[in-house]
Amino acid sequence: MISSALSRQALPSGVRSLGPSRRSSPSSSPPSYPKFPTRINQTGRCSQRSQCSLGVKSSPYPATGRRFQLEDVIEAQQFDRDILTAIFEVAREMEKIEKGTPESEVLRGHLMATLFYEPSTRTRLSFESAMKRLGGEVLTTENAREFSSAAKGETLEDTIRTVEGYADIIVMRHFESGAARRAAMTAGVPVINAGDGPGQHPTQALLDVYTIEREIGRLDGISLGLVGDLANGRTVRSLAYLIAKYQDVKIYFVSPDVVKMKDDIKEYLTSKGIEWEESADLMEVASKCDVVYQTRIQKERFGERIDLYEEARGKYIVDRKVLDVLPKHSIIMHPLPRLDEITPDVDADPRAAYFRQATNGLYIRMALLKLLLLGW
Repeated sequence: MISSALSRQALPSGVRSLGPSRRSSPSSSPPSYPKFPTRINQTGRCSQRSQCSLGVKSSPYPATGRRFQLEDVIEAQQFDRDILTAIFEVAREMEKIEKGTPESEVLRGHLMATLFYEPSTRTRLSFESAMKRLGGEVLTTENAREFSSAAKGETLEDTIRTVEGYADIIVMRHFESGAARRAAMTAGVPVINAGDGPGQHPTQALLDVYTIEREIGRLDGISLGLVGDLANGRTVRSLAYLIAKYQDVKIYFVSPDVVKMKDDIKEYLTSKGIEWEESADLMEVASKCDVVYQTRIQKERFGERIDLYEEARGKYIVDRKVLDVLPKHSIIMHPLPRLDEITPDVDADPRAAYFRQATNGLYIRMALLKLLLLGW
């Protein structure tokens, strides 16, 4: 997004902006973070784009109607504690919205485009449900890698320039790490990263942290076990970035050797004073944790190295034995879909939070759509 499309006010019912607004609020103070080079936008005017708006520019508790601090949602590092708290408050309000009320129509006249180059069930449907539950409309492309003009060789940038002419906000999942940032640099409307290859999945991390707060009752002082495919799992990467905003957190990494957490995340956590430890003993880790966050081994990331996939798969499984050592107050989370890494007999245990976690994704995404399109 080139300039502040987020400064748009809510349009009258039935009226939709046919193009991105590039008006900036006169009262907005200029961002202090580094700028990208000046570019020519679609209107022919020069504009400067901040670093995908990856910063917070004002108080997290502005008056109603004020613009949201972020222009896009690209990576977890954009958020600080205050803005997370404020987003979670909006999400709680979203939980209370009932059909037929004025609050359920706040996005009437707005269009969201979902552009998914990789398969998705929960993320795509929850975004689409979120938009419709707030009165908006959806343009959707599933498996865009195969069934869009990308199959003909169209660049991502050209696709984004086209799609932004049809919609007020773009939600994109892509198979390449960094693709969401490229899209945000190109678009004149807000872009939400719904997962970019092995890179990040910031809205999943937001709903994960929201779920932990709702289930455990706190975020400071928690112990968190990240289990499974930590090398390729964009969800655990984003969650690690977000949970590092809180104090006295301890993270355990439990994974097969071929999919260990990458050094960049470990270095980031160390730089933020977050204690972390690698372990090969899931039972021991589970006995110490407030949250066990299980993930599947991602076969699609192994390419032709099926031997490595088979080596990693099935090594760490959450089953009744793990429940036996898990503290009574603790929870089990999973970004889904699961294969065999959590056995079905775990589902009935009240500590199995993964389906509640998926539902929380709806409220977080409702909050983000409202904030990005209308502000506070």
